[in-house]
Amino acid sequence: MSRAQTIQIFLPKGNPRGLRVAEITTRIVRVIEVPRNELSEFLAMPESQQVGIYFLVGELYESGLPRAYIGQSGNVGQRLAQHHQSKDFWNRALVVVSLTNNFTQTHALFLEWLALGQAQKVGRYQLENSNAGARPHTPAPLEADCHEIHETAAILLATLGQPIFEPLTSISNGSNTPELFYCKGSGAHGVGELTSEGFVVLMGSQGRAQVVSSLRGTPLEKMREQLVNDGILFQEGEMLVFKRDQLFSSPSTAATALMGRSANGWIEWKTAEGQTLDELKRQRVQ
Repeated sequence: MSRAQTIQIFLPKGNPRGLRVAEITTRIVRVIEVPRNELSEFLAMPESQQVGIYFLVGELYESGLPRAYIGQSGNVGQRLAQHHQSKDFWNRALVVVSLTNNFTQTHALFLEWLALGQAQKVGRYQLENSNAGARPHTPAPLEADCHEIHETAAILLATLGQPIFEPLTSISNGSNTPELFYCKGSGAHGVGELTSEGFVVLMGSQGRAQVVSSLRGTPLEKMREQLVNDGILFQEGEMLVFKRDQLFSSPSTAATALMGRSANGWIEWKTAEGQTLDELKRQRVQ
C-alpha cells in the first residue's frame, strides 16, 4: 500500500538538472543521478568507489520507449567510466549505493537480477541487457534486505523522473475498481485506461492491421510499424494484437494506433455505458 514518504534531494552544484542525490530520510539507500557530461564530478565522489547497481538511460526508440541498461559493480565509478567509452545511447546514469557503505557483491548481484526481472515485467523501458540471467544464490536474510533496498530505489528513481519499475495501470497496481474505456470501430476493439502519464492500451486489445491512405508515410504510421518491430504489436490475420500494456502520450494517439486512421481519442474511447472520455474527464472539470 502506498504511504506518505519524506524524500530529500540534494543538488551538489545547485543545478536542478545536474548531479542530484536523493534519499528517503529514514532509510540507508541513496540514489545519485549523474548526467554524462558530469561523470568526472561523480568519479571524484567517495560513493563512486562503492559497491552498487546502476541504470543507464537515454534516447528514445521510435516506438517512444526510453532505452536503459541495468548493471552492478564492486566499483560503480570504474564501471561507468568503461561504459562512457563503450556505450553511446545513454545520457544519464542513476547509481544506487548504501549510505553506510555496507552493500556486498552478493547484494549487488541479487539486486541486478531483481531489477532486470521487474523492469522487463513492467515494460516501460527497452532494455539493452540481453536477459535477467539465472537467479543468484542469496541467503534468505540478505534477500529480504535486497527487496527493501529495491523498493526504496524504485521510489527514488521514479522521483528523479525514471519510473522504471512503476506499473503502467491501476490494474497492475492491484486496484479493485479500474476505470476502463473501450474503443470500437474500423475493425478495432481496444481496452484502455487514462493515467497521470497518458493513455494505456491494455494487453489483448486488437487493432486494424492496415492504415488508411492519408496516414501512410506519416509519423503515426511509423510509430505503428515500430510497435510491431518491438514486439508490442503482433499481426494476426487482419488484426494487430497488443502483446503487453502500452503507454501513449494521449488518448488520440492510442486510438489512432488501434484504428489505423486519424482519431479523436476523447470521443472514440467510451465507458461500457457509452460515456465518452471527454464527457467523463473534461466536461466535468469545473
